[in-house]
Amino acid sequence: IQAAADFGFKVYYGDGTRLDILRAAGAGRARAVLICVDKPDVAVRIAKLVKAEFPLLTVLARAFDRGTALQLIRADVDFQIRETFESALVFGGSTLEALGVDPEEVAEVIEDVRHRDAARFELQLAEGVRAGARFLKGNIGTPIPTPLSQPRRTGQALNEETAGVLHKSEPAD
Repeated sequence: IQAAADFGFKVYYGDGTRLDILRAAGAGRARAVLICVDKPDVAVRIAKLVKAEFPLLTVLARAFDRGTALQLIRADVDFQIRETFESALVFGGSTLEALGVDPEEVAEVIEDVRHRDAARFELQLAEGVRAGARFLKGNIGTPIPTPLSQPRRTGQALNEETAGVLHKSEPAD
């Protein structure tokens, strides 16, 4: 808040779920409301209140996860971004590059994930959060971690305990 004020922005701090606070902060005259709270249910409540009371106001919101993003879209926000999704893509891509994967291959993997995620997200908007399982790679039923690209070598156990775990999970011939 202080940093934004230092740049000359008008910033109001208060409980965004209260209409009196929104009015006092000038939401009726604002060009946009940005919802940047840590609690998903509060973000959705603010979005619904702002859109109900100020329907022409542009509303942009941070969504912690997929479920919250779906709720925010249903609340008619103008823009939402899933923090965990975006950070996971950047983090995963950086990890792959640090491990020596070609940057073009990393970009292809990220694009594939984005494409399948967008298709799944649209289906979930239409049919509910359980829809779109076909867009998941290797995660039908109970989620099972599956590599998005072929590993360069098989995993290796570094101690006996790990070897025992690996051998238990190997499929029987």
